[in-house]
Amino acid sequence: MNHTSIKILLSFILIAGLSFTALAGKKKVLVSCSEPDAAIFSNGIKVGTGQAEIIVLSNACVTINIERSGFLEVEETICNKKGFPKPPKTKYYEMLPDPAFDASIQTDMANTDIEVELNPNRDNVESWKILNQVVTNYFDVIEISDRETGYLRTAWNMQTFPNAAVRTRIIIKIGSLDPLSYKVKLVSEIGDSGVSVKSDHKFAEWDRVLRTYETVVDQITSRLK
Repeated sequence: MNHTSIKILLSFILIAGLSFTALAGKKKVLVSCSEPDAAIFSNGIKVGTGQAEIIVLSNACVTINIERSGFLEVEETICNKKGFPKPPKTKYYEMLPDPAFDASIQTDMANTDIEVELNPNRDNVESWKILNQVVTNYFDVIEISDRETGYLRTAWNMQTFPNAAVRTRIIIKIGSLDPLSYKVKLVSEIGDSGVSVKSDHKFAEWDRVLRTYETVVDQITSRLK
């Protein structure tokens, strides 16, 4: 056997020995949670729903994530190493409601242009005035309001939660000229808690709308007809 073959064999024996040691010292943790339909992940791999057995190899760590819509995500790292608490045989997690989820509703109106046709018997100036009145019932600051171009945009309103920040605004523009209509968009975006309202790159469109604004589009539609 040549020198190269001996090195390969020794490497194989070493790897096999380390693998055997890791398996021999592995610990099993039965993980469960309060929500039976919550997804349980071990190092990013889904291993069960509501309950799962987690394997923690010797001299290694495992990150457990538990996720369910409407609840705060659970994350914990369990290690099977010297200097760390011994992995428990069982681990139970009480999942907490997501306050941002509870304060909002899912709606098709989020981030979608809704066309609103104006009452042809009403003066356009009066319609624009009514439109502004409705919007200011929900938003304190209107950044742009130009009747000539038919464009209106509010400033962002942001509400913060322990786990998230939600910002909301209204954008209105001309839909058609004959008959005259406006396109109303209720913009709803979500980001991490503590983010600045101006940090556009840290927000993403959200398919939910805070309950504070759930009737604004309907109000605009009913008042302008």
